[in-house]
Amino acid sequence: MSIRTDVVLPCLDEASALPGVLASLPDGARAIVVDNGSTDGSAAIARRAGALVVDAEQRGYGAAVHAGLLAATAPVVAFCDADGSFDLGQLDRVAEPVHRGEQDLVFGRRRPVSAGVWPVHARIANTVLLSTVRRRTGLPLRDLGPFRAGRREQLIALGLEDRRSGYPLELLLRAWSAGLRIAEVEVDYHPRSGRSKVTGTVRGTVTAVTDMRRMLRRFA
Repeated sequence: MSIRTDVVLPCLDEASALPGVLASLPDGARAIVVDNGSTDGSAAIARRAGALVVDAEQRGYGAAVHAGLLAATAPVVAFCDADGSFDLGQLDRVAEPVHRGEQDLVFGRRRPVSAGVWPVHARIANTVLLSTVRRRTGLPLRDLGPFRAGRREQLIALGLEDRRSGYPLELLLRAWSAGLRIAEVEVDYHPRSGRSKVTGTVRGTVTAVTDMRRMLRRFA
């Protein structure tokens, strides 16, 4: 089977969600599970399911995602949380516009499938951030979600440096500065398995907002 899309799944203790996530991977896609210090056997579960497992010793969302990008070999690389909050059966929604040459970078706009899926504090933080991004860039994006896809060579060429929660925003801003074509499509957003390490807690959201504000100042 030819691998058209590598799917990078940053992972920190997602043993309960991984079997279902990996089982939903469509044909033509390969899972790259980036273990970021799991202690629940996540890496072993991923290997048994046939995923490529990469160890990211440096802790942080950006560190894990970038390690997966560097390990990818497919022409198009997608990124998605490994907690079951997204259906990889919808991978084509974000990856196909890139494969067809219509877009260079596609973000999945989260569409909650039920009430309470997206905590209020996290949704407000996302809304405020994207309002600032729209004013600064003119891009009509409404969500900086973790389900996204781009062309591998272009993503690597952006020279992303952040290794924490500012990584997605740096990706967007550098892609915009480089003149890449950026779009947004809707994807379903489901209740995650277990508690989120970032947006599921106020503390995690504050950390993410702090990282992203720092990133905005860099591109001021």
